[in-house]
Amino acid sequence: MRKSIGVLLIFILIGGMLGGIFGEILRVMAPNGAIQNIFASNFSPGINPPLTVDLVLLKLTFGFSIKVSLLSVLGMFLGAYLYKQM
Repeated sequence: MRKSIGVLLIFILIGGMLGGIFGEILRVMAPNGAIQNIFASNFSPGINPPLTVDLVLLKLTFGFSIKVSLLSVLGMFLGAYLYKQM
């Protein structure tokens, strides 16, 4: 069976999303302490505030932001591992 790069990206994306969801659940459910500081903290690289170009007739806004936590990165690695085992 031939593996495609598209399926790999889907596995990584789903793994990252599930890891992010688990991180948010942990942030809400876990008591304040070391576990919450390590697993539930995140950073958001991106364009903040978004770049806006006003051309009078047309107004364009460009921007992106991603929220990365340790659990989302672990989910991405798990998705790549599961893809490799497929």
